[in-house]
Amino acid sequence: MESSPRERPLVVVSLSRKRGLGAYVSEVILLIATALVYSFAFPGFLSDWGFGAISFFALIPLFAVIRNTSWKATPLYGFLFGFVFYTCFNYWLTTFHPLAILIVPIIKGGEMIVLFPLLKAADRWFKKYGFLVQGIIWIAYAYLGQSWFAGYPYGTLGYAVYEFLPFIQIADLTGIWGITFIMILPQTLLGRYVGDFFEKKADSFVTFLKSNILFLVAYAIVLIAVFIYGAITLSMWNREEPDKTWRVATIQHSADSWKGGYTTYKQNFNNLRTMSLESLQAKPDMILWSETAFVPSVNWHTSYKTDEATAVLVNEFVDFGKSLPVPLLTGNPEGVLKDENQPPLLADGSWNRKDYNTVIMFEGGEIKKTYRKQHLVPFTEHFPYEKQLPWLYNILLANDYNWWETGYDPVVFETDTGVKFSTPICFEDVFGYLTADFVRNGADVIVNMTNDSWSGAVSAEMQHLAMAVFRSIETRKSTVRGTNSGMTCVILPTGKIVDPMEPFTKGWRIYDVPVFTNEKDTLYTLKDDWMAFLMIYLSCGLLVFGAVRRVVDRKKGR
Repeated sequence: MESSPRERPLVVVSLSRKRGLGAYVSEVILLIATALVYSFAFPGFLSDWGFGAISFFALIPLFAVIRNTSWKATPLYGFLFGFVFYTCFNYWLTTFHPLAILIVPIIKGGEMIVLFPLLKAADRWFKKYGFLVQGIIWIAYAYLGQSWFAGYPYGTLGYAVYEFLPFIQIADLTGIWGITFIMILPQTLLGRYVGDFFEKKADSFVTFLKSNILFLVAYAIVLIAVFIYGAITLSMWNREEPDKTWRVATIQHSADSWKGGYTTYKQNFNNLRTMSLESLQAKPDMILWSETAFVPSVNWHTSYKTDEATAVLVNEFVDFGKSLPVPLLTGNPEGVLKDENQPPLLADGSWNRKDYNTVIMFEGGEIKKTYRKQHLVPFTEHFPYEKQLPWLYNILLANDYNWWETGYDPVVFETDTGVKFSTPICFEDVFGYLTADFVRNGADVIVNMTNDSWSGAVSAEMQHLAMAVFRSIETRKSTVRGTNSGMTCVILPTGKIVDPMEPFTKGWRIYDVPVFTNEKDTLYTLKDDWMAFLMIYLSCGLLVFGAVRRVVDRKKGR
């Protein structure tokens, strides 16, 4: 059927409308402002604890810009937003290395080069329910963005609300993904309205709400259910009596991560030993040090003694660990021969050695068990592309980056008193699947051993702690954190943070950690990131369907 004469001019105007430079400039300014405001939702340079409430509306302008801008601008806008947000959010990476503050924003901006056109496609191809497809794509992106080699979950929307305990209890069902989905959907919807408003195409806000009444009612029901679930769950866990209480002495020695050498190692050991002996007065069940608290490798120096002075220090440390009346848990690199058929020192003067980032436990006069870190920090601990990207590999080597080997076993330690626990090392506890794997393997407590002291920023330590909160809720297990300089604390199965030590100070503290051994596994523990996978499959299916339908409609002249 032909269009009426009255309809034709509208079509012509719609197709011929061109965007001026001013529109693009205003969109760029708006995106930069949005990235900056969004970073304030998290712990950062404005507040060590963050302003979580901002995360419920901060991204509305982003979706408005995506709705109105041209297709060709979306990849550039994606990179711009990702680069600015991660530069502001992870500003403390400048302390780590000048390369880090460039690499991370470039990588995350690069991911959003793909994300923004997909969000644009969802808005264009699905018309009324495009906002819902955008929400699904956002979750798929958030998961995929943390799952490849350079995966980095910092900045995921849901982590901003780590203090909103009644709201985040559904993490034991959906992980961080359900929380993020609930938070993003109103923003994709309102982004559509705001975009139309600025383009002078919007109806009244009341009319807009009425046109989406079905979604709003369903969303309200889900939101009420989430808070009811949260209230009931919190009430239940606040009354729950632990099966036992594990008394842990955490030793925070607040040492400079960059200082090395025998003198530094000796001084750090003396501080750790002194505070550990002091803590025995409080009758702990275990003494907990941090990641790589004792740096010289026990395994290497007791096996090969390639440095006499260091070997003496290692023996002194081992004797101390074996002499304690309670278990000692500490981080310590595990050096082993790279080629077992060669001597430790090769003919060319290089060491025949490889290292694992490892946790060791002393108990009953022996080293009882070890755990090797499974998920290494990209670029700084692990870079598998030496042959494919030799130029980048050489740059990293020139900037003093050294690699660890990867462990593969989700080890569960058990004390003589029957406490079963696992030890995600530092960065590992930002990945829910790892913690779930430990609990599936039998862990009743999560012991995170961290060294974030290099950041020099409480906000960096708080960003890490905020993510750790969700690991306790997901698995309904207590977490005790032993850190170099913060945030040393306990996290209850409800996500409540208990009595954090003052960051960047030396000291020790006793925590009575509740241990729950008879609880059933949560849905998240059993199926971990099931919701993220569902969103990935839905995203792929919906985008293919939308693209095919668009091609068919064009062929039919619609």
